[in-house]
Amino acid sequence: MFSKSKEPEPIPQASPTAPPPQPRRVKTNDVPSVISAELIVKGTLISAGDVQVEGKIDGDIRAAGLVIGEKAIVVGDLYADEAVVRGRVEGSVRARRVQLCATCHVEGNILHEALSVESGAFFEGNCRHTDNPLADAPEAQPPMPKSNRQAPAPSSRPGHAPAAVGEPIPAAAKAATP
Repeated sequence: MFSKSKEPEPIPQASPTAPPPQPRRVKTNDVPSVISAELIVKGTLISAGDVQVEGKIDGDIRAAGLVIGEKAIVVGDLYADEAVVRGRVEGSVRARRVQLCATCHVEGNILHEALSVESGAFFEGNCRHTDNPLADAPEAQPPMPKSNRQAPAPSSRPGHAPAAVGEPIPAAAKAATP
């Protein structure tokens, strides 16, 4: 009844035919940044996390994960580890994994590690497989700060030039001002 068996029980082992687990992308946040359908953005978007676009973007997008919604329009290049395109993209796509859904319309080149295309997807351009599609991508540059200087306002009095922004106003000009 409480006796030990003489034969040890076999230890379960992993199947030798099972593929090794794939490394997963580390998510910085469970919630993606969303560009809603009412939003129009002009400029480059850069995110370390996931981005979901439902509106219109006129510029490049760099993200870890990228979803272009069915009614979204992007005029610019996409750079991501994983890109799912359901809407319209006019520009190149560089991603490790690219999925072109049946509702997408892509006009541009695709550089990918893995590509899937659903029946009904529109794609006009060239696609090329590479082991690292993001290796040759141009580096993300922060936007250049705009100068705080503005053009001087026109003079209200003929023959008098206004002082440039940031310059002190001469004493004679201060006295002549009503």
